Amino acid sequence: MEIDKVIKQSKFVDKYQKAMINLFFTSNFFRDTHLAIFNKHHIQGQHFNILRILNGKHPDPVSPGYIKEVMLDKGRDLTRLIDKLVVLGWVNRNVCPENKRRMNISLTINGLKAVEIISLEVHKKDQELKCLTDEEYQFLSDLLDKMRG
Repeated sequence: MEIDKVIKQSKFVDKYQKAMINLFFTSNFFRDTHLAIFNKHHIQGQHFNILRILNGKHPDPVSPGYIKEVMLDKGRDLTRLIDKLVVLGWVNRNVCPENKRRMNISLTINGLKAVEIISLEVHKKDQELKCLTDEEYQFLSDLLDKMRG
């Protein structure tokens, strides 16, 4: 359904505003489809993002600065997000032996299992939502890259 009908708004300042509203609405739609999965595991999307970052670097630890640099949502309190993952037993936080001012963040065995399970559930949900061809997804991705400059 077209964005003007979904949000019941027919007037936009210009095509750019309409596209941006559509982009935000669509982003939130897809974010919300994963909420049930994350809630089941007592985490938020940002926690899952951190788990995936750590999984991509496993077995090497990473610094909080690296995590912040590559996170999808940079506006969150990283310390609190990591604290929750430590409490769940999915992440270790240790002082870096080479630089005592730096922390090393890494996945635990339970964290590896959790990211695998949650990733499978997210992938299954994403497969249900697929409605474009690979070429259309590539074109969309190219347009979004172009928008960011």
